Amino acid sequence: MDSMRGALERAKMLVGMEVDEESALPPPEEQSFFDDINRHCTLNTTQRLYGFAICLAAGLTCTFLSMIVFFNPVKFGVTFTLGNLMALGSTAFLIGPKRQFDMMLDSVRIYATAIYIASIIVALFCALYVHSKLLTLLAIILEFGALVWYSLSYIPFARSIVSKVMTSCFDTDF
Repeated sequence: MDSMRGALERAKMLVGMEVDEESALPPPEEQSFFDDINRHCTLNTTQRLYGFAICLAAGLTCTFLSMIVFFNPVKFGVTFTLGNLMALGSTAFLIGPKRQFDMMLDSVRIYATAIYIASIIVALFCALYVHSKLLTLLAIILEFGALVWYSLSYIPFARSIVSKVMTSCFDTDF
């Protein structure tokens, strides 16, 4: 039983869910904004899983409901983007907001993160300011592609495999 408990503790530590967070805090003058959030918003494992599931379900629901209002660019762009942000934010429940932010700014995925955030801004701009169905649709396609590329950055060698497959599929000699 102790080996199972030890394995569970190691698994929690791998995803950033430390049991005794007070002993791991840096000195007060070195604490960042996210350290402050992590210290004041501690959740147990069950609460983290519930938060993850609820946020992910709400995000996926918004994303799928956006298809109903597809022909209204403002509603479509806002609900689709809100759904993606909620689904992305759901992982912060599992690993914590500081670790999520650090992982998003990791050198492996910094460009994917920047493109994804830029595509969200472009999609919202096209939906809320320009009110163009075509531009909003193109921005949402860009946002979806950026989200897929960002998500692939978490899977080892996934982006290189997808790049090779796409190159082999679309590389034709005329």
